[in-house]
Amino acid sequence: MKGLRVCYHLLTDLDEDLPPGCAEPADEGQPGREDAPEEPSPPQEPCKLQLSGPSSILQDKEIQELVPHLPLRLTQQPWSLLYCTTRDGFSLKTMYRSMNHLSSPVLLLIRDTEAQAFGAFCASTIHLSNHFYGTGETFLFSFSPELKVFTWTGRNSFFMKGDMDLLMIGGGSGKFGLWLDGDLYHGGSHPCETFDNEPLSPREEFCIQALEVWGLA
Repeated sequence: MKGLRVCYHLLTDLDEDLPPGCAEPADEGQPGREDAPEEPSPPQEPCKLQLSGPSSILQDKEIQELVPHLPLRLTQQPWSLLYCTTRDGFSLKTMYRSMNHLSSPVLLLIRDTEAQAFGAFCASTIHLSNHFYGTGETFLFSFSPELKVFTWTGRNSFFMKGDMDLLMIGGGSGKFGLWLDGDLYHGGSHPCETFDNEPLSPREEFCIQALEVWGLA
C-alpha cells in the first residue's frame, strides 16, 4: 500500500482573511462590551393618589404617610369625599345619609379644636346598627404630630356601632377608642381593648373643628 502524502501550506496573517462579521472584539471600555458599567435608571416617582378634592384636615404629606397602612387592595384606589362638616353641616344623621347604598370602606378624618388630626379607617361603610360590625382591617390613627396607627388586637370584635345619638369605634370595659355624639360637635377617645390605643386627642373628651368621611373605591 502506498503511503499517504501530506501537504502543508503556510498561512498568512489571519487578520487579513477573517470573514465579514468575525472581527476581533473591541478594546475594553468600548460601547457594547458586557463588562461596561450600566447607566443607573432614573428614580421612579411615587404614584400620585387621586382625591376628588383637597382635604381640609390632612396635608398631602400626611395622606401619603397614611396610605401604606391601608389594606393593599385600597392603596391605589381614588378617594371620594362623601361628607364634610364645612360643606354639609354638623350632623351624625346627615353623615349616615351620605353613605346610604354604599358598601365601600371609608376613612374618617377629624380635627379637634386643639388642631390635633386623627381618625379611623373603617373596613365597611359607617351605618346605623343595633350591634357591633366591621372586620379586623379597621384601625385608629393619630398624627401627634408623627403618625401612630393602632390596629386590631384580636381581644374582641367591637369595631363599630352607631345609632342616631352616638357613633362608637373600638370598645371594651365600657371604654371606646373613639366616639362621636349626634351633633358631631363633641367626641372622646380612650384606651380600649379592641385597638390598645392611646387617646387620639390631647383631651379625652374633645370638641370637633372639622370632620370628613372619604370613600375608598
